[in-house]
Amino acid sequence: MTARPWILAEQPLPAVRAAGYQVAVLPWGATEAHNLHLPYGTDTIECDALAAESARRAWQRGARVAVLPTVPFGVNTMQLDIPFTLNMNPSTQLALLGDLVAALEGQGVRKLLVFNGHGGNDFKAIIRELQPRTRIFLCTLNWWQVIGGAAYFTDLGDHAGELETSVMQQIAPALVRPLDEAGAGRARPWRITAFREGWAWAPRQWSKVTDDTGIGDPRAATADRGARFTDAVCERIAGFLVDLAAADLNDLYDSTTGTQTNKG
Repeated sequence: MTARPWILAEQPLPAVRAAGYQVAVLPWGATEAHNLHLPYGTDTIECDALAAESARRAWQRGARVAVLPTVPFGVNTMQLDIPFTLNMNPSTQLALLGDLVAALEGQGVRKLLVFNGHGGNDFKAIIRELQPRTRIFLCTLNWWQVIGGAAYFTDLGDHAGELETSVMQQIAPALVRPLDEAGAGRARPWRITAFREGWAWAPRQWSKVTDDTGIGDPRAATADRGARFTDAVCERIAGFLVDLAAADLNDLYDSTTGTQTNKG
């Protein structure tokens, strides 16, 4: 195997010293059931592959990006009655990320992207708490939200549906069971209107919402759809990594006024 200079785990010390890395990328997945046809490591496998491909494209454009080893444990507090769901509490994520940030800061890293691959992970509050403590610029993204999926898929689903299954068919086809073995991914909606409409929120008890752990019908998934979607996702993230690598952290805001869409 040819070592990829943007993958930290594949590099020896002299190469790391010489690389001049500008951005560190930390992929963060989960370990949980994904319907009846996808493996428990789906979130981690997808996150690992898409972060690596995005970094490869950014590297080819001159951005020196280091992809760190993927964290395979996510927030699964409402799936603990499902066998071998491995939970990491948000407070543990804060502690882990804080330790890694402290290590990287001492080594001169100034920009870190948390590349999230699991819907139960939410790094915004964690970053808000960590940012005042560090000189590293912290940011995050959810890879499946980078590009709107409606142009690629008929049933976006919420978990192990057509989108996620198509991506796995493209990046790890040997790990995807035949789709006639998959559950239908039917979800029971909230009875409370505010939760159902999405303007109020509460965590869902997963085994009471879905019989097969899936939410979204995966049976229209294809590797071709997955390839087209992941290509668009990685291309957009690569462009972001190039911009992030080149950014002056002392001059991040445009002097012109405009509509703020980030809500802080």
